[in-house]
Amino acid sequence: MANQKRALITGISGQDGSYLSELLLEKGYEVHGIVRRVAIEDPQHRLSRIHHILDRIHLHAASLESYPSLMKVVAAVQPDEVYHLAAQSYVSYSFEDEFSTFEVNVNGTHYLLSSCRDLAPKAKFYFAGSSEMFGSAPAPQDELTAFRPRSAYGISKVAGYHLTRNYREAYGLHASCGMLYNHESPRRGMEFVTRKISSLAAQIKFGLATEIRLGNLDAKRDWGHAREYVEAMWRMLKQEQPDDYVIATGETHSVREFLECAFGLLGLDPYKYLVLDERFLRPAEVDVLLGDTTKARQRLGWSAQTTFSELVREMVFSDLNSYSRSAGGEIPAAPTDAFAAS
Repeated sequence: MANQKRALITGISGQDGSYLSELLLEKGYEVHGIVRRVAIEDPQHRLSRIHHILDRIHLHAASLESYPSLMKVVAAVQPDEVYHLAAQSYVSYSFEDEFSTFEVNVNGTHYLLSSCRDLAPKAKFYFAGSSEMFGSAPAPQDELTAFRPRSAYGISKVAGYHLTRNYREAYGLHASCGMLYNHESPRRGMEFVTRKISSLAAQIKFGLATEIRLGNLDAKRDWGHAREYVEAMWRMLKQEQPDDYVIATGETHSVREFLECAFGLLGLDPYKYLVLDERFLRPAEVDVLLGDTTKARQRLGWSAQTTFSELVREMVFSDLNSYSRSAGGEIPAAPTDAFAAS
C-alpha cells in the first residue's frame, strides 16, 4: 500500500503495546516493534500478548540501553509515528533498583528521541508519561498541575516528559506526552496489584491458593481500561500540533474496593484470605491519584467508556477462565448481588 503509515512501538510485547498494535493494524498501519533479542528467540513465553498477531507485525531486536541499536532500527524502519511505551514500569521495583529505572526510562527515552531527530525528523512521537509524575500533588490533577513524584519511577517519567518537551520546542519534533493514569486489563502483568487480586481471587475459587497478601488497602487510584487508553495515544498523534494530555476516568477507587469487588464476583469474602504484609508498603506512598480529562475530551474527543465494575469483572473472569483449565472446574456465574454488578 503506497500510503500505508508505518508505526514503530517500543514495549510492543507489553499490555499497552499489544492493544496498540491491534488498533493500528485495524487502521491499516504497517506495525513495527522493538523487543529484546531473547524475546525473539522465545516468542511462546516472552511474546504471549502478541503471539496471535506475530505474522502481521515486524519485530526488531534492540535495547533501550543501547543507543546504536535504537538508531539502527529507526534508520531501517523510517517510521511515520513512534510510540515510546517501553519502560521499567513497576513502581515498587523502582525503590529497589533506582539505577536501572533511570538507565532504562531516562537514557532510553533520550536515545530514542535523538535517533528520531537525526534519522526520522518528520515522525510523530508519543511518550508514555504516568500519573506517578504527579505523586503527592493535590487531586484532581490536570496538565498544569505541578509534578511532585514520590518514587524513582515517577521521577524518571518527569525527566522523560521534559526531554520530550525539549525535543518538541528545541528541534521542532512533533512530540506529545500522554500522562496516563492506571490502566488495567486481563493482559496486565502479574506484579501489579489489580492483576494480583483478580488472579488470586480465581485461584482461591478453585482451591489453587489460600491467601492474598497486600499492603496499603486505602490507596486510591483512577483505574481505566488499557484498550481504550491506547486509542488516546493514537488520537494525540492525529493532532496538527503536538501537546500533552492527561488520560484518565475522572473517578477514584481504593485497593480495598477493587479487592471487595473482585472477590464479591466469585461469592468470596476477601477478608477470610487477606494477609496485610508490610513488605508491600511503599517507602513513600501516593495516597490519591485522580485525573482531570477536560482537555482530552475537548481536543481529542476521547473519554473513558469502561466502568470500574466492568473492568474488574473482565479481569476476574478472564483469570477464572485460565485457572479453570488448570483446576478442571466449571466457571461459576457471578452472584447477582455482587458489588461489581452494581
